[in-house]
Amino acid sequence: MPDGSSENKTEKATPKKREDERKKGNVFQSADVVSSFSILAVFVMLRIAFPYLYRYLSNFIQRYISYTATKSVITQTAAVDILRDAWIAILLLCSPVLLAALLAAILATGAQTRFKFSGEKIKFKLTNVSPLQGLKKLFSLRSVAELIKSIIKTIAIGYVMYLQMKKICADCIEMMSGDVMQSAVQMLNAVMDMVIQMTLVFLAIAAADYFYQWWDYERNIRMTKQEMKEEYKQLEGNPEIKGRIRQVQRSISGRRMMQQVPQADVVIRNPTHFAVALRYHAQEDTAPVVVAKGQDYLALKIIEIAEQHQIPMKEDRPLARALYASVEVNSQIPQEFYQALAEVMAWVYRLKQEGEER
Repeated sequence: MPDGSSENKTEKATPKKREDERKKGNVFQSADVVSSFSILAVFVMLRIAFPYLYRYLSNFIQRYISYTATKSVITQTAAVDILRDAWIAILLLCSPVLLAALLAAILATGAQTRFKFSGEKIKFKLTNVSPLQGLKKLFSLRSVAELIKSIIKTIAIGYVMYLQMKKICADCIEMMSGDVMQSAVQMLNAVMDMVIQMTLVFLAIAAADYFYQWWDYERNIRMTKQEMKEEYKQLEGNPEIKGRIRQVQRSISGRRMMQQVPQADVVIRNPTHFAVALRYHAQEDTAPVVVAKGQDYLALKIIEIAEQHQIPMKEDRPLARALYASVEVNSQIPQEFYQALAEVMAWVYRLKQEGEER
């Protein structure tokens, strides 16, 4: 669980914060949920498998009692065989119960942690052995909650045991006059019922503990407004740096655009605030293409380069503004500009013819 004061932490954790906490192994989970389900699985398995376990153990004991009764001397080899069989019997008797407990613990833990594993929790840290940190944990809200939970457990389990033992004691009078085997089975069932009821009490406490752990986890991973700003900068990039990058990109794009101005056939201007350079090669282009456009300073640069390369310039304020606003660089003009530009291109063509005649 993440530690630290929640002072000034008023914002809910972001998805990135939650993912970072999971990578560190900080996920909320209730140990009571795991232990309660494990205990319940053990006793449910015992109740289901008890007849089979009883028969197996009974046959095992009878077999070896009969075996030893017929032997005056047990050899070393026979003793080793008996010991081996005894270990196998213990393994077979314990395996169902242990496997049930293990499976319940894995499922209960995985359901809470989404089966995500992190090695951060098993790394050695000096803070884990620090006396100061130990004192802080001892007098923390979590310690108080654990103490209250332990008291509630003790009272609840004690009450359940009292009720069940009272019932068992009342039944003992009837058992004394009944069959021994039947009484033993009845007693065993009563004990198993008591154990399962106690486990259900544990589960109820575990459910409450689960919601407490969730609340405490959410409280601890809350963020300050400054932390949220820092995270935003990490995800989106520093606005100042991004602004600088965009400025450099515009500068590079502007230089590349200016290099295309000499390829233009005409520049439409307004007269200095807007300038749009157009190229039209009938063999390559289906419509005139904007090779450069600019406003104010860029417009003056386009006009300057156009003058240097003796590119015709046409002053048309509405057309210059419209082309600048609606057509991107290296894009063909839309159909609505065809008529207006047809007149401009005809004018350019006449200028070229007059120049050739001279």
